[in-house]
Amino acid sequence: MKVAMIGHKVVPSRRGGIENVLTTLCPILVEMGLDVTCYNRSSDKIENEYVGTVSDHKYQGVRIKTAWTLDLRGVAAMMASFTAAIAASFGRYDVIHFHAEGPCAALWIPKLFGKKCVATVHGLDWQREKWGKGFASKYIKFGEKVLAKYADEVIVLSQSAYDYFKETYNRETTIIHNGISRPQKKDAELITKAYGLKKDEYISVVSRLTAEKGIHYLIDAYNKITTDKKLVIAGDTSDTDDYVRMLKEKAAGNPNIIFTGFVSGDLLNEIYSNSYLNVLPSDLEGMSLSLLESLAYQNVLLCSDIPENTSVAEDKAVYFRKSDVEDLADKLKALCDNKELVEKLRVGVDEFILNKYSWQDVAKSTYALYQK
Repeated sequence: MKVAMIGHKVVPSRRGGIENVLTTLCPILVEMGLDVTCYNRSSDKIENEYVGTVSDHKYQGVRIKTAWTLDLRGVAAMMASFTAAIAASFGRYDVIHFHAEGPCAALWIPKLFGKKCVATVHGLDWQREKWGKGFASKYIKFGEKVLAKYADEVIVLSQSAYDYFKETYNRETTIIHNGISRPQKKDAELITKAYGLKKDEYISVVSRLTAEKGIHYLIDAYNKITTDKKLVIAGDTSDTDDYVRMLKEKAAGNPNIIFTGFVSGDLLNEIYSNSYLNVLPSDLEGMSLSLLESLAYQNVLLCSDIPENTSVAEDKAVYFRKSDVEDLADKLKALCDNKELVEKLRVGVDEFILNKYSWQDVAKSTYALYQK
């Protein structure tokens, strides 16, 4: 069976949730016997962590092709999804798998050619604040309507997304969660040299810097408390330069707030491995890979009480009321001041999440859906 993946920036990559998913999932699907092709945007390049892993246009058996586009904000993703959809329509693919709602605006093209199409909704992207209420948001909502009407199968990541599509479009969907692999922890070396960070001396958040991720709540809450723990914000802009500038203005008076920019590889591994506490202050999520990674590294996780978080972490995380800076500050202070509690909360969280969410299970469920 031949499958084409459309809608991501670039594979292999950790640049975003979709990229992370496909970089992990596609090689497993290849091991199961599928012929998988990823259409990478021509405007994006493989980051340093993965340089040398692609040879002869293949990554761990996954074929890599290029979807031509212009490197312009708001245009790159839209154009790449159409050029990839056209190219895939003429390819000998059994299934064309679209990822995210916006790219699904082009899903009707392969359907005209009689192709079977699967769509994975990684989140209700039209709700993301960075797209505002203008053309971008309306275009993404159009993609949602296209996938709801024309996709042969729709994958969602959570019960709330399942309920949304059932109530809004009377569309049946299939829940296939993201997975997580057991990480190899690393001692603090690179982060000590680069940022002066040592084990358990900092709070971390690993996230794209977009408004729905709630980093502004975390900075405000952190500025309200007194602690010797630094705050490390690991992530970068996602067409959200104005928001990032606002975050850095909020943090300007506090030298203990560190922005690392985008990190991956050993540097990211060290940040997770040595963090005292991870925070996920999101207003909106699909299914957070940062949440899965935090618990897999046996970290205590403080996160917002949205259903997409509580249904995954269950009683293995500490929750604060969504968007509530005061409640976040109170919980943050309590955890910073009680190391014994933090050590107690860490026990068993890694085995819980690793046993609950497996990439092998994700691959088996995805393969079964293709066979339908």
